[in-house]
Amino acid sequence: MPQFKPRPKNCKQGARLVANSKERLHLRDAIAQSLTYLDRALERVEMDATYREVGRVVKVSAGVITSDGPSGVKSMELLEIGRERRRGLAFDVSSAKVGIVLLDEVEGIAAGDSVRRTGEVLQVPVGESAVGRIIDPLGLPLDGKGPVRSAQRLPVERPAPAILERAPVDVPLQTGLKVVDALIPVGRGQRELILGDRQTGKTAVALDAILNQKETGVVCIYCGVGKRVSAVARVVRDLERSGAMEYTAVILASEEDPPGRQFVAPYAAMSIAEYTMSRGKDALVVFDDLTRHARAYRELSLLLGRPPGREAYPGDIFYLHSRLLERSTRLRDKLGGGSVTALPIIETEEQNISAYIPTNLISITDGQIYLSPDLFRKGILPAVDVGRSVSRVGGKTQLPAYRRVAGDLRLAYSQFEELEAFSRFGTRLDEDTRRTLDRGRRVREILKQPRRQPITAAEQVAVLHAVNEGALDDLPLDDIAKAETAIRERIRKELPEIMQSIEAAEKLSDEDAEAIRKEAAKAVKEIFGYGG
Repeated sequence: MPQFKPRPKNCKQGARLVANSKERLHLRDAIAQSLTYLDRALERVEMDATYREVGRVVKVSAGVITSDGPSGVKSMELLEIGRERRRGLAFDVSSAKVGIVLLDEVEGIAAGDSVRRTGEVLQVPVGESAVGRIIDPLGLPLDGKGPVRSAQRLPVERPAPAILERAPVDVPLQTGLKVVDALIPVGRGQRELILGDRQTGKTAVALDAILNQKETGVVCIYCGVGKRVSAVARVVRDLERSGAMEYTAVILASEEDPPGRQFVAPYAAMSIAEYTMSRGKDALVVFDDLTRHARAYRELSLLLGRPPGREAYPGDIFYLHSRLLERSTRLRDKLGGGSVTALPIIETEEQNISAYIPTNLISITDGQIYLSPDLFRKGILPAVDVGRSVSRVGGKTQLPAYRRVAGDLRLAYSQFEELEAFSRFGTRLDEDTRRTLDRGRRVREILKQPRRQPITAAEQVAVLHAVNEGALDDLPLDDIAKAETAIRERIRKELPEIMQSIEAAEKLSDEDAEAIRKEAAKAVKEIFGYGG
């Protein structure tokens, strides 16, 4: 230690200090002792701070716990509970207590267990390593293929892109379903709600949209929230049989998982999709379904003592889904031009689309595809109710050829449904009304489509143009499906250039439209000997 040389106030004091070496040594020892005391005091402060970073469990409930700390914890911070280091999220933070949502099972946690801060938020592995895998919201594998090794992880909760970072939605995302692509088009970066009662084919519509992305380069994410494991297993089986798992990641929080995992699952899926968007690629994420997600959030909120609102949901239930779906968008070209298209699914009761959660999500999304149980029981599949379905983006996301054949199709189909209901009363109908009903029944028949059989945009345009031009007017309804197959095969064989121009987003000229009509008529006559 360097010697301390005090500055003398006067000459006498300076001389006395120089002469007395013992006093100089005593002063040096006093300073060294003071520094020792200071070091010990700092150690006690650090020990106190460390102690305050550890809380204790006060109360244990189903899926949530309450603790008296740790102090300084932040909202949605990842915490470790007990010796087994069970994970939880700081949900309700106050000066007296911390409400924690468990991400692991509650078994083994008791009052008095320690609660430690990690200083981190919940993150999920992203990138190519997640594609083709089945994982839980924490990034743990569920397919028995070993851990998901990723060089990058992203927080499950992230802010949505700013307004100036977004680009208009004008690039189509083809679902392969005629009724959707022609009448309720979906664009890349759009949020299109799929809703309907139980067992009406909601998941089937979303699954067909995933299957149709096989040659498009779109990365797909299927998020199952509160679903039965057997139901998700069937979805994965269909994806594997069609080769769609090569570009699809499955995030699963089943009904057997804690409600905390069901709460974070959609946000984890959206983070994986956002990583794809940040790389300049397109992603499609399916949330199946957000009704169970809202119920899990209500359960957690009630257990933590939050005040209930309408239908016992907490007051921020709208914010729960808006902050999720607002992350879906299309970025500007200077940011890579990537996009995230969201297809959230919700379940209605007794066709009540004006219930609390459905109305919330209808106001958040850019349109909805409504599946009717009445149409489902009649065998009209997919059971899309065109009158109650809408796309607020509209024809901007359609290929130009669709606008020629589907421009008046939606209005004509809706008018047909009203006329059909009116005709059931046995009223005498004039010839024009009868002709409209006959054409409408053929349009409805042509819009039917089996599951897991997506159709290309060019073939859809050809078939819809054929029915609009009356090529199928003379056929019985039972022969429409057979005639459709024949038309698609003949168009692919005889008019490949027109098919390519349609796929290349070129307009359908009068000459091309007439060529399609003639070939469709020839295909019908070859099979049935009449028609066209």
